[in-house]
Amino acid sequence: MKRIIIILSVLITGSTVGQESITLDECYKLMFQNYPLAKQIQLFEKQNTLDTEVISNVRRPQIHLDAQATYQSDVIELPLPITTFEGVNKDQYRATISVNQLLYNGGTTGASLNLKSAQTKTKQKQVEVNLYQLKQQINQLYFSILLTQETYLLLESKQTQLLAKLKEVQSGIKYGVILPTSDKVLEAELLKLSQQFDEAESNRIALIETLSSSIGQSLDHAILFQNPIVNTVLETEINRPELDLFQLKREEIERSEALIAKQNAPKLLAFATGGYGNPGLNMLDNSFQAFYTAGIKLNWSVFDWSSNKKQRQSVAINKDIIDSEVETFALKTNIALNQEIKEMDKIERFIASDLEIIKLRKEILKSADSQLKNGVITSSAYITELTNLYEAENTLLKHKIQLQLAKANYKVIKG
Repeated sequence: MKRIIIILSVLITGSTVGQESITLDECYKLMFQNYPLAKQIQLFEKQNTLDTEVISNVRRPQIHLDAQATYQSDVIELPLPITTFEGVNKDQYRATISVNQLLYNGGTTGASLNLKSAQTKTKQKQVEVNLYQLKQQINQLYFSILLTQETYLLLESKQTQLLAKLKEVQSGIKYGVILPTSDKVLEAELLKLSQQFDEAESNRIALIETLSSSIGQSLDHAILFQNPIVNTVLETEINRPELDLFQLKREEIERSEALIAKQNAPKLLAFATGGYGNPGLNMLDNSFQAFYTAGIKLNWSVFDWSSNKKQRQSVAINKDIIDSEVETFALKTNIALNQEIKEMDKIERFIASDLEIIKLRKEILKSADSQLKNGVITSSAYITELTNLYEAENTLLKHKIQLQLAKANYKVIKG
């Protein structure tokens, strides 16, 4: 029995001096920093920089190089015989370099840049929304670990009480006051308790490893999880990142409308082409020549059968779709908040009842303790009452953790 006591004491009793600890808010921050999905925010920013440069390049001179060699089955011939004209060669060669410079496009480039910026912000906010939705998963893991941690402490308290009672029983057996086998019942209960310690620790380690994966940081199995005091103010105002996402989607639609509206704007370009070939611009001069052309070109789609207008109307419908999504989100969120409020009310009633049960169980155990000392009841009867008290305290512990979890979830749902 001494060996059992020593093993349990070494296994359970540990110094918490200098022990590393972590809070729920720290888990949130680590998740936002390290979760693989978070990398997309920077990736979208890099992608936007590249796309912006591509769109902006339309304002720079566009240079094209062309070269060709052809053979024709027929060429131009003059109707009258001219002795000095040799005729056009059937094999022809030409190399040109062309430069086009956009002078005016009705603000299409600026509208394209604005749309690309709005699209990037929407994508980044969507990542934030997806990460935010993981907070309830973090809550579940964190408070589950906290429950195993507090259960472990409760088991320690029960073990201390059993060890103290074992000494009393052994003393009572020695003096013939208590039945000889009474200590065996307590020893068996201590062994059973060691299994409960192992199970609690195994569950805790598994949960910590799962949480470590979720927040992207390895956590030591001995780390202490701080019990947060979650103060919940019952408000109807919702401040979720999804609301910002809906607003960004609206802005993206507005930028799309602005871009479509400018697509039919006139476009003015300056161009110049220089080249070398045979023949040159003079088709009747059968020799290699250098040549060039330069000018200004205007493109303007004057009539498009109202296609541009209908495109804008089609895009504008997306605003109504967004409005319906906002209404749906608000409805679901309010339903979830009401469920959490009811859950908190229910658990608070349970806690009040648990306290009354524990008070009664302590009185019953006190009486059983006195009866065991006087040999009126057996150790088995005493352990039954001790277990009843432990289960009542464990139920209270679960309800307290569940209340904190419900409050944390309420804050996450409300934003």
